Amino acid sequence: MAMTDPIADLLTRIRNAHRVSKRQVAVPYSKLKSRVLDVFKRYGFIEDFNAELAAGKAVLRVRLKYGPDGERMFSHIQRVSRPGRRVYVGLDAVPSPLNGLGLAVLSTSAGVMSHVEARKRRLGGEVLCEVW
Repeated sequence: MAMTDPIADLLTRIRNAHRVSKRQVAVPYSKLKSRVLDVFKRYGFIEDFNAELAAGKAVLRVRLKYGPDGERMFSHIQRVSRPGRRVYVGLDAVPSPLNGLGLAVLSTSAGVMSHVEARKRRLGGEVLCEVW
């Protein structure tokens, strides 16, 4: 059966692995997922990720990050725009989750980026997810 929302699947796999304190999780590969994970890595929500072949299929192996005492880096990870309800914002409506302490990931005409980068580059776009 085909997956209708690959970003929601990515976020759910990360959320579930984080809840049971797994060190890494594997997700099916896609360029969009790779770009979202790159934003997570730049802002310190995950340790690292890499693409590899497993059983003849491309997967992204995501290494999750925890604090010095095992604290979780995510307390909230949520899909905003869904296939049934797309959420687009202009420059003046780019969200700032948790008053700037969180991270919103946007898909813009210049690629996938955080809300901070989108504001600096004066871009709006589709809000993919929010994390804090």
